[in-house]
Amino acid sequence: MRVLLDTHVVLWWLADETDRFSEQGWRVLDDPTVDAVVSAVTVWEIAIKRGLGKLDAPADIVAQLDNSPVELLPITARHADLVSKLPDLHRDPFDRLLIAQAKIERLAVATADEVFGRYSVEVLW
Repeated sequence: MRVLLDTHVVLWWLADETDRFSEQGWRVLDDPTVDAVVSAVTVWEIAIKRGLGKLDAPADIVAQLDNSPVELLPITARHADLVSKLPDLHRDPFDRLLIAQAKIERLAVATADEVFGRYSVEVLW
C-alpha cells in the first residue's frame, strides 16, 4: 500500500509527535509494508508558510525527507490539470493538488482533514 502524507502529517511525523496521530494513523505509518509518499506540494507549502512566518518548520525539510524512508512525489502536468476538474469542495490550493495526485497515482491519503474523503479518495486516519 502507498500512502500520501498530508502536510500536517509530515510535520508531526518528522517532529515525532506521535500523540497527534490516531492509533490507526500511527499503525499505518509504522508499518514496514506501507510505502509513505511525500509530495513536492508539501515541501512547497512548508516553504511558503515558513517564509511568511506562518509556520515554524525545519529549514532542512528536504534533507530530512531524503534521509527518511519516504518516496518523494514530483508534481506533473497531469496532476496540475486535474485540479481544475475537481469539484469546488476545498479552497486550499495545496490540498487540492494533493487530492489530484492521490487520484491520479491511486494513493490513499493520511490526513486529519475530513474534506479529502468528499473527493472519493481513500482517507486513512
